[in-house]
Amino acid sequence: MKMHVVFIGKTDGDLYRKAIADYAGRVGHFIPFSVEELPDIRNSKALTEKEQKEKEGEAVMRILQPGDHLVLLDERGEEMTSHGFADYIDRKMMNGSRRLVFLVGGPYGFSPQVYQAAQGKISLSRMTFSHQMVRLFLVEQIYRAFTILRGLPYHHD
Repeated sequence: MKMHVVFIGKTDGDLYRKAIADYAGRVGHFIPFSVEELPDIRNSKALTEKEQKEKEGEAVMRILQPGDHLVLLDERGEEMTSHGFADYIDRKMMNGSRRLVFLVGGPYGFSPQVYQAAQGKISLSRMTFSHQMVRLFLVEQIYRAFTILRGLPYHHD
């Protein structure tokens, strides 16, 4: 299985980009791993929230491949501990999907089409974080999950 993380829009700030790249490189030691940023929607200020979500959804649907298992980062998704997330990833890796795809949406969430395509939704917290922070937190938690699964000393109970 491969793992792919998709962000809608570019990652702002060199600090975030460097940290995400660092953790992505670490995850790559455990599993084929990639990060993709879909371009921001052009002229988004002229669009309604619904139109923007639809255009972002179309871009997401274009990059999905047959056999992908799509998981949305969503405020109404399942919350779990780091150990629970490690178990979640372990179960998904065993389910026969070609790619496990995590999607961090745009500022207004996801289109109905993306919700229909998703096989899961997770939430990193009931707190609200900036989309930039969520990107970093997600990739770090994926790395942490693999260290938990391998019994490595990164995570302390």
